[in-house]
Amino acid sequence: MDVWLEGLDHWIGNSPGYFAGRPVVLDLNTLKPDVAAIESLVGVLGHRGIRIYAIELDGHTALEPNLPPVLVGAKEATTDGLLPREARAEGFDKAEGRAPEAGPDKDKVGKVDASKAGVSEPQVEASGTLMIKAPIRSGQAIVHPHGDVIVLGSVASGSEIIAAGSIHVYGTLRGRASAGALGNKSARIFCRKNEAELLAVDGWYVTAEEMEGVSRGKPVQAFLDGDALRVSTLS
Repeated sequence: MDVWLEGLDHWIGNSPGYFAGRPVVLDLNTLKPDVAAIESLVGVLGHRGIRIYAIELDGHTALEPNLPPVLVGAKEATTDGLLPREARAEGFDKAEGRAPEAGPDKDKVGKVDASKAGVSEPQVEASGTLMIKAPIRSGQAIVHPHGDVIVLGSVASGSEIIAAGSIHVYGTLRGRASAGALGNKSARIFCRKNEAELLAVDGWYVTAEEMEGVSRGKPVQAFLDGDALRVSTLS
């Protein structure tokens, strides 16, 4: 936990306003701490300006009255619909080159008929790159901790992409894009048309207001140049 908090402090130090005014859902399904530890963690995050909106913890429907509510029945939005936790785990197995565990219903979990949904399923390449062939809609969050993210369509306002590697958007990029999220300083963000609310690389970020009149509405790339994030237009 101390190492994780050190990494969080590094991120906040680079991007002091990143969590400002943003409700955060705290997923504790990996740690599975007791109530006292949850109270301590919520307090520690609060001192860092991170407001916990809800807690995700399987097997619990409520905690202490002084703690945020437990999120019940939550599902993560992706470009191919709403996937349960089992499907997310299966997706991570594929991204890491591992075959999912066999089971009677494993081949049915999280699959969506693309012809009915009107979208294409995301594809994870052998290199760890996540390719998304459909537009990303408002409210969706794409988190890929294994490599680059390539979006063949546009990214709507109010959505977010977080990638360990670089982010490539072949349409208009709105919303937020955070590349190099796990400390990759060489990561970059590319888009055909920049209308982003925020661009970030390794925690260093630039907002829409700062890009107005300079790189808004243009094809750009964002990358770290020393201790500064540069957004330059592409010819």
